[in-house]
Amino acid sequence: MVRFLVIPQWQGSPAPRAMLLVDGAAAIAGDLPRAATTVLEVPVEAGESLGTGVRRLSALLRTRELTHGHIDADTVVIGGDCSITVAAIDALPGGTDDLAVVWCDAHADLHTPETSPSGAFSGMALRALLGEGEEQLVLSPAIRADRVVTVGVRNLDDAEAAPLGALTNLSVDDLERPDALLDAVRATGASRVWVHIDVDVLDPSDFAGVSSSVPFGLSPAALSTAIRALRTEIPLAGATIAGFAPRTPADAVDDLGALLRLVGAVA
Repeated sequence: MVRFLVIPQWQGSPAPRAMLLVDGAAAIAGDLPRAATTVLEVPVEAGESLGTGVRRLSALLRTRELTHGHIDADTVVIGGDCSITVAAIDALPGGTDDLAVVWCDAHADLHTPETSPSGAFSGMALRALLGEGEEQLVLSPAIRADRVVTVGVRNLDDAEAAPLGALTNLSVDDLERPDALLDAVRATGASRVWVHIDVDVLDPSDFAGVSSSVPFGLSPAALSTAIRALRTEIPLAGATIAGFAPRTPADAVDDLGALLRLVGAVA
């Protein structure tokens, strides 16, 4: 049975109003089946960098520790900022040797502490899954670059271009073909897949509740169709839906239809 783990972590975000992510996680949780949903009690304080290039590192490490023991096969993780995926995969039973990662995100998230302009871990999350970055946060063993498929990345910094080039990258236009994602993941040779969705991958005309919107994104229909096609052949090890930051309760209601469509695609 699918279980939902709500992790309202905000400390990995670079946004000035990052705590809106807590409200977003609560809004999604309110529409999930109560018996199948666990809300993780994460730190509310900002935390300290502990002499590293990662802001709020102490809070991130505590949340990572708390996540262990709550991830089972088929867990859908609800954020919170998008770096919660690193903690979730680190806690995944069965390891990662057979795992591919699909990274649906408008941003590449491929910085390291040395290149990041903000020091926010969400902008380093995918790089951490590849085993590079702050040693206390990187995944070990790492996900191989040939097992990562990005979807909808359209905003990246110069320092992210080279690592992005080592991955398989699907554009928004590529997903006009429903089997494009399935074909890309099949080519990795993995037998399981984790699907990460930062909701800023969606087009702002379809979805408003994000901290940093990027135009010309995916529609909820196109993304959910691609994920459903993927699941016809390759089992999900788990999934993340992150980055929901509604400015008001009314805004949250406006976006919930699209969110629940994505929940249905991964659950």
